[in-house]
Amino acid sequence: MQFRQVLVAAVAALGALACVAAHSEEKPLWEAGLGIGALRFPDYRGSDEAQVFPVPVPYLVYRGEFLKADREGVRGELFNRKYAELSISADASIPVRSKDNAARRGMRDLKPTVELGPSFDLHVWRSADQRMKLDVVMPLRGPITVEASPRSIGVVFAPRMNLDIADVAGYTGWNFGVGVGPIFADDKFHSYFYSVTARDVRPDRPAYDAGGGYSGAHLLVSLSKRFPKYWVGAYMRYDSLAGATFADSPLVRQQNYIAGGFGIAWMIGESRIKVQTDDG
Repeated sequence: MQFRQVLVAAVAALGALACVAAHSEEKPLWEAGLGIGALRFPDYRGSDEAQVFPVPVPYLVYRGEFLKADREGVRGELFNRKYAELSISADASIPVRSKDNAARRGMRDLKPTVELGPSFDLHVWRSADQRMKLDVVMPLRGPITVEASPRSIGVVFAPRMNLDIADVAGYTGWNFGVGVGPIFADDKFHSYFYSVTARDVRPDRPAYDAGGGYSGAHLLVSLSKRFPKYWVGAYMRYDSLAGATFADSPLVRQQNYIAGGFGIAWMIGESRIKVQTDDG
């Protein structure tokens, strides 16, 4: 359970910090904090069973000239950031004990996974005051199971359009973001979650071989603010599996669902060195 909370906390941090806006000002080279939050996640995309649990919320920002770690993830700016950049994308999934999930009962447990890979990001538009921005984010990630003998389970491509707004509705410091896009994955990835082998067949669970292709679409909305001594954030994610190549798998119990979470992190420390930055 401790590992599970830490893993999902990483997802929460990425989600809550992923879609907020930017404007130029001087800020510390690094900031660090730690707090608590709560999340609601389905066991897996398409599951009709979800869990709500408390999680630790890490807060880490680093604003180096080349290497950066903030709400947009960890990245090295290999391109002119005015137009495009190459970054590192990350995601994760929670472990699922099949005995606790009706659709998967009797099947192998789902191990937690970590997804890492490059993301090519295009900066499509910026407002004159830099408080609004529109980006096209194109991450390509390789999921790996987290277990004694980790294994690769395919490839995921999840492009999305991000609209970020700083000082939303005139409220200073409140950052709002919304991102939307499709998800694609190969047959190896889909098979891990949605295939049913001969040994797992039951009267209500026929054999199924998941193929690669379209994985549905998702919408992510987030809101956050950095106060002098603490940070607060919340996000909501809506997923639709309509038209997904695995939508008729017996393990898919619902095609639409909402996940979300909120958290608060208190600042532990920050650098005395200030740097010019356009993050929110």
